[in-house]
Amino acid sequence: MLEFLQYPFMIRAIVSGAFIAVLLGWLGTFVVTRKMSLIGDGIAHASLAGIALALLLGWMPIPTAVIFAVFIAALIYLLEKKTRISSDMAIAVIFTTGMALGIVLLHFYQGYQPELLSYLFGNILAINSYDLFNIIVIGVIILICLFIFYRKILFSTFDPVGAYLSGIKPWVYDLVLYIATAVSIVLSIKLIGIILVSALLVTPSAIARLFVKSFKGFTLLTILLSVFIVIAGLILSYYLDLPSGAVIVLTGTISFIVGYLISLILKKIKS
Repeated sequence: MLEFLQYPFMIRAIVSGAFIAVLLGWLGTFVVTRKMSLIGDGIAHASLAGIALALLLGWMPIPTAVIFAVFIAALIYLLEKKTRISSDMAIAVIFTTGMALGIVLLHFYQGYQPELLSYLFGNILAINSYDLFNIIVIGVIILICLFIFYRKILFSTFDPVGAYLSGIKPWVYDLVLYIATAVSIVLSIKLIGIILVSALLVTPSAIARLFVKSFKGFTLLTILLSVFIVIAGLILSYYLDLPSGAVIVLTGTISFIVGYLISLILKKIKS
């Protein structure tokens, strides 16, 4: 049953997948609470421009895309907060612009680029030691920021006016959240793909909300579910010989359906 553990690529996939699951699970609780579910799609698709630029110039795709994602997150925030454009409209504008720019840049790339497919559709089994190093180092920085600013981000999420009156600058922690989410999404692109990455940001949180009432419980359950979905999906994809990113997302969908049915049964039992 555990024969897959003898392969180094599976070990790298499990470690990187679990790490990304913790990041997206934790950030997903804030994203869902703030009703920003579209931000995953927006940043993931817009980051295609950063990846295309890196491939065109021969740069390292992930670091380049991370820098580009920080810029995208700041731009989305500015459009949302400093103009009359709503959050979903700002994300839609960046979404389409980034995709279009990425397609134009790829037009100038000469020859076939097989690595591009792993960014579009994900290939967690192709994670190498360099990718794992980037994920862990950048991921640890994000986790440290979340630990340090957790209470202030939480305060700004539920009561931005109260946070402002208490001396906290909500815009600083909103921007930290946007940037952390953007960078985490970029880190997970090679695992799940640009097209599917937003599912892992939202689905575990959607399941957890069916069962918990406190935000602390919501956060812990979401992280656990996120890790379960990634590892279970990865193992299933190995034995079924199916694309790992798609199987991980479908595992999350099935988990949501099962969770929803269980929540209905529990409600009937209580009533």
